[in-house]
Amino acid sequence: MAVSNLAIVNAEISEIVSGLSEDRKQISPKYFYDERGSQLFDEITQLPEYYLTNTELGIMRDNIGEIVAMVGKQASLIEFGSGSSLKTRILLERLSELAAYVPVDISRKHLQTSAEQIREQFPDIDVLPVVADFTQAFALPEPRVMPVRNIVYFPGSTIGNFEQDMATDLLHVMYQEAGEGGALLIGVDLQKDPDIIESAYNDSAGVTAEFNLNVLQHLNRDYGANFNVDEFSHSANYDQAKGRVVLELVSQANQTFEVADAAFDIAAGEAILTEYSHKYTLDGFAAMANEAGFSVEKVWTDAKQLFSVQFLTRP
Repeated sequence: MAVSNLAIVNAEISEIVSGLSEDRKQISPKYFYDERGSQLFDEITQLPEYYLTNTELGIMRDNIGEIVAMVGKQASLIEFGSGSSLKTRILLERLSELAAYVPVDISRKHLQTSAEQIREQFPDIDVLPVVADFTQAFALPEPRVMPVRNIVYFPGSTIGNFEQDMATDLLHVMYQEAGEGGALLIGVDLQKDPDIIESAYNDSAGVTAEFNLNVLQHLNRDYGANFNVDEFSHSANYDQAKGRVVLELVSQANQTFEVADAAFDIAAGEAILTEYSHKYTLDGFAAMANEAGFSVEKVWTDAKQLFSVQFLTRP
């Protein structure tokens, strides 16, 4: 196991170094989610400016009967990037004949804490957490009861963090994990008034800024980096032409930092890209889902069409 973990860390260091070596320096958004990052994101979801979580929760509550009927009985619910599983609880309360709940997350400690809370609240459900990078195929655990079908669950519009080619690749991974007869229940943020979008990523309490800067703390602690975090600032702007929020960390000075044995120079005003958050049209997302092999069977939205929850099947 130790060799395996070392190999994973070395691969991740190579990925980080490769991203920072690009003409436009970048860090994958998956490195947001160490234990502190996961906690900060949970705080973000409670902010008044962050419409996504409450809107998605409202859609789930308003349509839970139909959603549960489409999931069906004795399914295995596989949640990619489980976080605190807030939305999942709405499903678990109604999926009385679930074969298993399989939360998948890269943050081991946060995942274990969340899984224990689910077990305490739902003692009759077989909870089988998996620590994995869900952007790549992973082995599913064997539940006590053989599932009739697999339902991949990906709430929160996290699919928007990936550029289109990578998002399509991720949907294809979900297609594989869903298996024959399986389906995907996914949250998808929609294009809307740019002011609403930008406010969600520039909250007045500064939590999103702390969340963004925490990625540097994570790399310092776990990947041999030496960023001077105080010399970077948070930036989030909506590119309406491309339909995406661009999150960056902007250097406040000419400086040099290291990751493992690799050294990098960065100029004052130069930015490190940490995340895209794409906002979709319904037709645009359907086309991308079709490319990955899925067919959109049902779409639920709120009254203002800020957000959507979608049920995709393998035709």
